[in-house]
Amino acid sequence: MELLVARVELKEKPKKIKFEKIQELLKENSNQMLYFDRDNSHKDMMALVDALENEDLNVYFREVKYGLADEEYLYEVHTI
Repeated sequence: MELLVARVELKEKPKKIKFEKIQELLKENSNQMLYFDRDNSHKDMMALVDALENEDLNVYFREVKYGLADEEYLYEVHTI
């Protein structure tokens, strides 16, 4: 599974990250807040949450709006 990491600048393209890399990050420290781009499908994000929960992590998922327009949001995944 590949997901898009949240953009730093609005005009740049989001970078991809593989699920295996996310697993490595969480092995070092399971208490992480990860941010993903709005171009990810909601279905892919729910698959990520399910995969992380299957690894015995508590996962909190939400959409974070940072502006007034409908497309001004990103996904936040907090793992414990």
